[in-house]
Amino acid sequence: MTPSSLDSFAAALPIPVLLIDPSERIAAANPPALRLLGGAQVGRHYIAALRQPALLDAVEACLRDGTGGRARYLGREGSRDTAWTVTAGAVALPRGRGVALSFEDITAVEEAEAMRRDFVANVSHELRTPITALSGFIETLRGPARDDAAARERFLSIMQRETERLSRLVSDLLSLGRVEQAERLRPTAAVDLSALVAQVAAVLEPVAARDRVVIRADLPDDPVTVPGDEEQLRQVLTNLLGNAIKYGGADREVTLTLGAPDRHRELRGPGVRLDVADQGDGIAAHHIPRLTERFYRVDAHRSRAVGGTGLGLAIVKHIVNRHRGRLRIESVPGQGSRFSVILPAD
Repeated sequence: MTPSSLDSFAAALPIPVLLIDPSERIAAANPPALRLLGGAQVGRHYIAALRQPALLDAVEACLRDGTGGRARYLGREGSRDTAWTVTAGAVALPRGRGVALSFEDITAVEEAEAMRRDFVANVSHELRTPITALSGFIETLRGPARDDAAARERFLSIMQRETERLSRLVSDLLSLGRVEQAERLRPTAAVDLSALVAQVAAVLEPVAARDRVVIRADLPDDPVTVPGDEEQLRQVLTNLLGNAIKYGGADREVTLTLGAPDRHRELRGPGVRLDVADQGDGIAAHHIPRLTERFYRVDAHRSRAVGGTGLGLAIVKHIVNRHRGRLRIESVPGQGSRFSVILPAD
């Protein structure tokens, strides 16, 4: 195979491919490989081009005895780290044995695995705290506090609170799992969103009153109907309004605003916008992109103190995605926050 035909063959492949000749220099590199490794690689010694020990060992073994192998290669694309599985195979060339390297992008797989590990670690941490507390109180009630009525009542109250926290966490985990499982299936049932907003506001009114928060609902006169899953949309409203009540602060207002159907740039078509706004402390800008991550908290201590599981906004995001909608978050420290859900109206 001539150098020109090697170049033509490599250029036709969509994945990064290199050919190393018997003189240990790069004989051909297709455009994806040059984007990955940088330009002007042809003619360079493979050690200078690749540099990473595991891959160099695989190439060396293949050149020496024709043994194919695989190695991991770490790259970078802009500000994003990338990972690749590189397969080395022996190639017969006119002047001896060469090596063909093909690169398979496994970045998404590794990111998914990292997310899974983080999720398991976070769940374990969230479960361990209340379980440890319950175990400690049970041991105390069986021992030193066996005959102390006041201590027993105090410990039982704390145990009830921790048990409720466990129950909320398990419930949110199950809910998140169900939402993710159905996320590809867009719901089509007609839902009266204005009636649903009024219902959720009425249900949470006692909670708001207890925290000295006033709920203001600004709803259109006519019904607003969207295609959706009523129970999931109820969960979105409950989570957003519940968060606004928890974090908005006492003696303040939370405003629910539902707009009439209109054309929305975010959807490139007709849609309905629902805003939930509070008058709380607001959220610093660097936190906003991460608010919908599982277990991400701006203030972990405060979140746990008010009963948050760290999953509410992740659930909201997945439900909104299932409805092919958009979630927008705006906040200014000291001026409150506004969470907006924009849903297609057709």
